[in-house]
Amino acid sequence: MSTTDPLAVLGSLPGVVESVDSVRKAVDQVYGHRVMRRRSNEVASEAALRGARGSAALAGADWPLEEVRRRSDFGADPESRTVGAALRLTAEAGQLLSVWRRSPVQTLARLHLVAAGGAVPDETVGRPRLAGEKVADDGLVESALPLPEPEEVAARLDGLAALLLAGSAAPALVVGAVVHGELLALRPFGSFNGPVARTAQRIVLVGSGLDPKSICPAEAGHAELGRADYLKALEGYISGTPEGMVAWIAHCARAVELGVRESVAVCEALQRGAA
Repeated sequence: MSTTDPLAVLGSLPGVVESVDSVRKAVDQVYGHRVMRRRSNEVASEAALRGARGSAALAGADWPLEEVRRRSDFGADPESRTVGAALRLTAEAGQLLSVWRRSPVQTLARLHLVAAGGAVPDETVGRPRLAGEKVADDGLVESALPLPEPEEVAARLDGLAALLLAGSAAPALVVGAVVHGELLALRPFGSFNGPVARTAQRIVLVGSGLDPKSICPAEAGHAELGRADYLKALEGYISGTPEGMVAWIAHCARAVELGVRESVAVCEALQRGAA
């Protein structure tokens, strides 16, 4: 395996191949469901809602699904703004596939604008944080994870973008997990880093063709696995060791599988006429 494709090298690690195969089988299961032939748009809408709820929960706004479904005002307090940001990001993700292929960094700026616009000072929206600027708590800041300096953030963002633009033979699960993990590790913005990172993973999974209809809400799976396990797996990614990377990718794989389970349940409910 050529080391000029480091993402593909990750994809060949023991344990990762098994995670990739397991996710592929799970995704095939939901895409093969008979309800998907005629009602895929309904499944996708429900997956978007559940994914947004999960992402918001990890960012500190753990609302019941029905509360997210019912509410229309998402600007009154920090929790409601977090839920609103997650919903907007999920809706925006599908519109940014072509931009992502041309400029991942531009896409991330747009995602932050969508999430943070109106909620934080305008001069900080859509750009990486500068020296001395604080990072708002979005479920990560109070952890023991190290916070890289802005110079390191800029260099690593450029490196990530270069990897993505060069293309990779790595499976979509691996690429999405690396994008997700790197953005969480860097926390490039002053706010909403977690929701932006999870949306970026969604864009990778959809744009790669693994989940073209966006019906496998990994965010819901991450929320189900819980914040403690999420941060523990992220520590593995940040360690940079093969074992740590395998653990993070496996965690992301399990999250996708749990997201698939959510959508299979939706399909079953639609088939019974219960949804």
